[in-house]
Amino acid sequence: MDGARPAELGRVTLVRRRADGRTEDALPAPWSVRTRVMEYGGTPWAGKVDERGPVIVFAHFADQRLYRFAPDAAPAGPVPLTPAPPEPAALRYVDPAVVGDAVWCVRETHHGPNPADVSRTLVAVPLEGSAANDPAAIRVLAADRHFVTSPRLSPDGHRAAWIGWEHPAMPWDGTELRVADVGPDGSFDTPRTVAGGPVESICQVEWTGPDELVFSGDRDGWWNLRRLDLATGATTALHPAEEEFGGPLWQVGCRWFAPLHDGRIAVVHGRATTRLGLLDPTRGTLDDVPGPWTEWAATLATSVDGLRIVACGAGPDRSYEVVEIRPGAGDAALAAEVVGHPHIDDVDSAYLPEPRARTFTGPGGREVHATVHAPRNPDYAAPENELPPYVVFVHGGPTSRSPVVLSLSIAFFTSRGIGVLDVNYGGSTGFGRAYRDRLRSQWGVVDVEDCEAAVLALAAEGLADPERLGIRGGSAGGWTTGASLVSVATYRCGALYYPVLDLAAFASGGTHDFESRYLDGLVGPYPQAAERYRDRSPVNRADRLTAPFLLLQGLDDRVCPPEQCERFLAQTGGRGVPHAYLTFEGEGHGFRRLENQIAALEAELALYARAFGFDRPDLTALDWRK
Repeated sequence: MDGARPAELGRVTLVRRRADGRTEDALPAPWSVRTRVMEYGGTPWAGKVDERGPVIVFAHFADQRLYRFAPDAAPAGPVPLTPAPPEPAALRYVDPAVVGDAVWCVRETHHGPNPADVSRTLVAVPLEGSAANDPAAIRVLAADRHFVTSPRLSPDGHRAAWIGWEHPAMPWDGTELRVADVGPDGSFDTPRTVAGGPVESICQVEWTGPDELVFSGDRDGWWNLRRLDLATGATTALHPAEEEFGGPLWQVGCRWFAPLHDGRIAVVHGRATTRLGLLDPTRGTLDDVPGPWTEWAATLATSVDGLRIVACGAGPDRSYEVVEIRPGAGDAALAAEVVGHPHIDDVDSAYLPEPRARTFTGPGGREVHATVHAPRNPDYAAPENELPPYVVFVHGGPTSRSPVVLSLSIAFFTSRGIGVLDVNYGGSTGFGRAYRDRLRSQWGVVDVEDCEAAVLALAAEGLADPERLGIRGGSAGGWTTGASLVSVATYRCGALYYPVLDLAAFASGGTHDFESRYLDGLVGPYPQAAERYRDRSPVNRADRLTAPFLLLQGLDDRVCPPEQCERFLAQTGGRGVPHAYLTFEGEGHGFRRLENQIAALEAELALYARAFGFDRPDLTALDWRK
């Protein structure tokens, strides 16, 4: 299992659990297990067991090379498997799988300075390390699509399956399930598409037999599981339901389901929230794992014997824990046990908010899903007849959602008297494809309208002070925050974390390759829709700003570079609107270092103190400009 450590400059390490339950770091500092493929990364490691004990293959964040490490074969340290790149991070690897004497994975190659100078291939890397000094030892398995993910070998070794897609589609728009025969020398024959296409998103595939695949696809409007018989071409729905058995492929190697050796399938499924269940296709049953977990990550794994499930679960009162599930035979009850990273109550639960799911009515009568986190602190009471201020939290993506899990960032504000309204606006995942598609060509419109409608409804119910409303978000959430501040008068302030502020720049080489055509669907093809790009961009509407705002930006961000913030500030300077700008050295798209996370939250609280009219002299004063 892996875990990020903000106190160690954001290092991600591997933790080993021994048979007696003891846990220990499998890799010492400064090794950090993290990949930058598609900038958002994905599964960075794999393992096997041989005569030396466990053997780990992992991508090291500093140089993005693959390494092999046997923790029990001391004193030897990690051994490089791939060559040093000609330029820093020019060769990146993700989703490794040990296949015989090789490591199958996705290799991302950066050929030049432009974001589009990138190619991706499925490759086989020798496990013994010869490719570290001889790049020619790496075999290219497939280079048939601009984006390729999740290579899987059939149980008999005769076929391989993977997922691919092309620009301008994003993986939640349309992907192809590709299959190729594998020759005696390990080479792939001509690939063919067996499922998926421009209007069907397939997000995961696994083999369940030599001629049988199970995949998660949304051809009927929801990511549901289907079985494909390659011998006949027949496809069978395993459990059709209006809920999701998959999700958006923001990272390579996500696993929402895992087949067991007895034919059953562990599945993460749900609508708005997720559950972990055991699907028995033969009996047609789906039994959920009992326990306090109401959200499960797309990281399912099975034990070597194929009879146990390992997953990461969380809930409103607990952070993600590593949970082992032992499915009983037949009707036997499922048993779940925390085996790693157990939640520790660092904060008394009396100071945590009690989230409440709500569905509000947006423009045209459409549904808007959200979670209300009311202020809560047993040591203080609001003045009589005073309604609390509320801040709208806007998730990133925008093709994503806000899970209902313990968030100390939210509790930081609710314990200080500020309510939080977490909005899953139209375009969010977890509510079917039709809800997701509401944002097509409407980014900066539907998201802005839905957030405003939800918070105004909360105020109309007498739960929030309509004169003290704010909005905040990061990345795409920062875009919605900025677009809201320049288009509606509802908010008294806004906090923008590493935001998108100029659509034209974003679509013209101003971001990384993965998202470089994202706006084709969210706004329209560029430059054909150039006027729409210009009119919606906050950088071009700075004259409409009236509310104080805070900008927070990592200086190493490749997704939303600092240039957009700097141009926005140039447009707002001198207009009399109070604002502050905080930058963080060494941070990319998201802040991973503990001291920076603390500084950002305290700066955000200082913004709310100024805008909502309460005194916090203990906070470091922001450098307000006008």
